[in-house]
Order: sequence, then structure tokens, then C-alpha cells
Amino acid sequence: MIRIGVDFGGTKIEAAALDASGNYAARVREPNPGDYRAAIDAVVKVVGEAGRQAGAKDATVGVGMPGSISPKTGRMRNANSVWLNDQPFQQDLEKALGRPIRMENDANCFALSEATDGAAAGVEGVFGAILGTGCGGGVVVRGRTVEGHNRIGGEWGHTPLPWPSADERAAHQCWCGRTDCLETWISGSAFCEDYLAATGRKLAGDAIMAAVRAGESEAITCFDHYVNRLGRALAVICDILDPDVIVFGGGMSNTVELYERVPPVVARYAFSDVFTTRIVQAKHGDSSGVRGAAWLWPLE
Repeated sequence: MIRIGVDFGGTKIEAAALDASGNYAARVREPNPGDYRAAIDAVVKVVGEAGRQAGAKDATVGVGMPGSISPKTGRMRNANSVWLNDQPFQQDLEKALGRPIRMENDANCFALSEATDGAAAGVEGVFGAILGTGCGGGVVVRGRTVEGHNRIGGEWGHTPLPWPSADERAAHQCWCGRTDCLETWISGSAFCEDYLAATGRKLAGDAIMAAVRAGESEAITCFDHYVNRLGRALAVICDILDPDVIVFGGGMSNTVELYERVPPVVARYAFSDVFTTRIVQAKHGDSSGVRGAAWLWPLE
């Protein structure tokens, strides 16, 4: 059986066809046109081409997308690609593709991928933390994503920074309309903005980390703040979910120092006398979204 996963990203739309063992039978991508109807056409195109290359006309289709579907209206909400919001995205895609599809938040798909055959395979509870342009979270328990009653399970990026200092209050306006969401503190973009505010220099995250390793004091201070904020944010997740494994994805996941420095901060803030949860880098990298979308259709 072939499963096709679609990663509906802000700049690209990718489809991958997986066989039952998780091997790629096809991978196809198109730029995201940034227009609702044109984007639906792009999904139809990449799914059709992936199915053709894999030799599977009747493959299942799963889609990982930003935001979530409201259980009240059946329409999209909370997507940072704001032109998706209030659209009947799943219904329109099913009509265009001529088949039922399964659709979930892209961070949940990321976590599902890593829980299925990635860095967290074989454990009971997984939290996936995407630390990239934005900040997202996904929850998987016993191999299943947890969307929750209101379908907002894992919306970690739009919770507040815990235990804020005085200068961390009312510091940022988030695109969602609230202030000081985690996305404004621990995303890769936030890391770069923090450095810009401290130095007046605009650098990419990897360049800032090069400055950290070279001993630049401003960069070191900026990274120290980032580690502390990330550890605080994860301590709350551990207090609520207590996962077996936390998996990092997104651009900041390539920062090797995080895996040594963040766990002691989590241990300091978590409401426990012990903290042995593994914090690991995603095995499948930026391919986890498309793989997890395919795994929305379980093997059975």
C-alpha cells in the first residue's frame, strides 16, 4: 500500500509517496503560490505526479497544514498563511482530488513522523517542538496524534513565556494578536531578532551561533537567554504531558549545543525531583512533515 503525504508549507508544497516500510517511492514539490485556489491546484498536481511516479492510482492522502480545522465550522483557523483561514480547505481538497483525505496540523505530523520511524520510535509519549521561522508543537501518544477536544492540541507556540522576568513582559506583539507568545521568544526568527535588538546587526541564526563559538559576548548572552527561555517553555510541557522523548525540528534544531544545555534548565523548572526525558534532534529533518502526513493513515 502506498501512502502519499503532503507538506503544505508557506513557500513550498511537497508530496511524498511512502511504501509500507517508509521508503520513498516518489517525491515532488511545487512553489506555494500564496493564493487559495491556485494552492489547491498545486496540491492536486503534486499528489497526481507522486502517485504516477509510485505507480499507485489509489494511494491514501494525508496533508499537514499550518493551523487547524475548527470543529465548529469545519473551516481553517489559526494559520499563519492567513489566506487559508475561514476556508473549507479539507472539503475543497477532497473535491479536487476526488478522494477522502486526512488532515492535521503540520507540527503534529512532524511529531508523528518521528514517533513512527524517527528519533522517538518505540516510545509511548512524544512531544515534537518545531523551532524554525515560527514555533510549533505536536503531541503523539501510543503512535497516535493528539488533536484534543477543540483540535488545538499542541498549540505550544501561542502559549505565553512562563516565569517571565520584568523585561520579558509585554515585550513582543505576536501576529496572532496577542503579546509574548512563545513564537516571539523561542522561534529561530525570535533568536535573530533578539540579537538584532542587542547589537544592531542582522544575522542569520547559524551566523549568530558562529559568533557564539568565536566568543563574542553579545552573541553568548543572546544564546544564554534563548536556552533559558526554551528550557522554561519545555518545563511546562513536561509538567503537563511528561513525554518520554522531546524531538526538536526546524532550523534551531541544528544547534548542537541545545541538546547539552537545555535539559538542565528544564530540570530546574519542572515540578519534579528527577528529569530524564531525552531531548533529541529529528531523524528525518525537514522531511518529517511530509512523512508524518503520509502516516496519518496507519499501517492497519
